[in-house]
Amino acid sequence: MSSIHVPSEIPTRFLAKKTPIVAGVLFLIGLAAFVLTLMRDPAQAWRAYVVAWLYFLCISAGAVTVAVVTWIVKAKWNWSVRRVSLSFVAYLPIAFLLFLPMLTLGGDYFPWVGLMDSDPIVARKAAYLNLPFLTARGVVGLLLMIGMAVYFAMQALRPDMGLVKSSGAHEGDAGRTRWVERLTQKWRGQEAEETISYKRMTTMAPAYVMVYAVVMSFISYDWIMSLEPHWFSTLFGGWFFMGALWGGFAVTALTTVLLKRADPEFDRAAGMQQLWDLGKLCFAFTVFWTYLFWSQYIVIWYGKLPWEQSWVVERSGERWSMVSLAMILLCFVLPFATLIGKRPKMIPGWLAMAASIILVGQWVWQYVMVVPSIHHEGATLTIWEPLIALMFLGLFIGSVRWFLSTFPIIQVWQPMVDPESIEAEVGEDASAWKRHGHVMHG
Repeated sequence: MSSIHVPSEIPTRFLAKKTPIVAGVLFLIGLAAFVLTLMRDPAQAWRAYVVAWLYFLCISAGAVTVAVVTWIVKAKWNWSVRRVSLSFVAYLPIAFLLFLPMLTLGGDYFPWVGLMDSDPIVARKAAYLNLPFLTARGVVGLLLMIGMAVYFAMQALRPDMGLVKSSGAHEGDAGRTRWVERLTQKWRGQEAEETISYKRMTTMAPAYVMVYAVVMSFISYDWIMSLEPHWFSTLFGGWFFMGALWGGFAVTALTTVLLKRADPEFDRAAGMQQLWDLGKLCFAFTVFWTYLFWSQYIVIWYGKLPWEQSWVVERSGERWSMVSLAMILLCFVLPFATLIGKRPKMIPGWLAMAASIILVGQWVWQYVMVVPSIHHEGATLTIWEPLIALMFLGLFIGSVRWFLSTFPIIQVWQPMVDPESIEAEVGEDASAWKRHGHVMHG
């Protein structure tokens, strides 16, 4: 960490504001595909809707968690891309609104609703598998996780907004001005605000990570694993939320490369060090995701218990084998082969390609987890599923672009050095740290 150079003067840069034509077109195409499919085959339309919702929730919540966990470990390597990871918080409130229609599906989506009175195994799970409790834990859990993510983001943005206000960089942009005024209310001074934000972020970050793990586990149990109510895996929740974190690294890497092409200052700030570390983390989580997948598979297969094997057998049979093979290729084989070694991780175009493969693979992963459990007739995968996902993609791109054009794309203020680090290295006490603590900003 000591070799990472963080400049003392960081420029205040915003992504250029443009009319979100592409995002709007993608949304309209996806919406039209959803409506047409809904009229023709409502079950297919809602399956595609749930898969797309899970996918974009995972990569956006995962990216925010990347920002949080790197803050917890006091990472310096990502000083120039920390705001990129945080930008995906803009999609999370939209994800909550898109979640609400799913709560009306009931027995049309969850097979256990119709089995509750006739299946004794399902009946014994009634305390957990019931629609009121599912609705309550989904709504409360998502509100808690998203609320904490938004609060963390606001604390990270507030000191920067003070610098934007003092420099006048917001003038001429009504939307940016409104956010500057909103986030600088009751201003206590730049140094005090940076200290307060740092302490609040550092205090709440571990709590957010625990909430993230619990809520995302519930989401995976309710909207994926419960679709085969006789089957269960104790690793499933961890596989799901760690996979989401992997998607967060991948989407951060892809967005970083795109921003390097769009802004010369960001290109200089996000250099080879940032690309290399993002590439290493994408590669490491590719291996870790596969390890969790194999850990479930090998125990289930060697156990030779039919109710444990059913989930794997369904997805490896003739009907779904090609889609499952595509998942393995996109989630492990191709990313592993693409990112192995040092050089591929440092080439922007190559890293962007590898990250794109991972992100496509993650959508296939969500599809393989959900659809084979509830779709047993007709084509396995059609053009309508990815078309419906474009509705979510349009909202996703539009919200992230809004964030990066409203707030600085590089975090201008940088976290101070904790007193315990100074004490361990040079033996200074806390009072000396407070006297010499340095906060960098432009």
